[in-house]
Amino acid sequence: MLDLLDQMPLNLLILAALTLGLAPFVPEPHIWEKLKMLASGTLAKPIDIFDLLLHAAPFILMGAKLVRMALK
Repeated sequence: MLDLLDQMPLNLLILAALTLGLAPFVPEPHIWEKLKMLASGTLAKPIDIFDLLLHAAPFILMGAKLVRMALK
């Protein structure tokens, strides 16, 4: 699993985080809306939880890649 993370180019992960992670951009990024729902305790529907995970995945992968690069 870590080998797959090592093979992913960082610029691709940055692009994914900026596009998929923040889409749609108007009126506010979708991940921001879901994080506000999580903070207020209204993130209860399974579709909303899935949506949060889907939009957070590029950021999580990019963070894992950066940590992995820092440890090497």
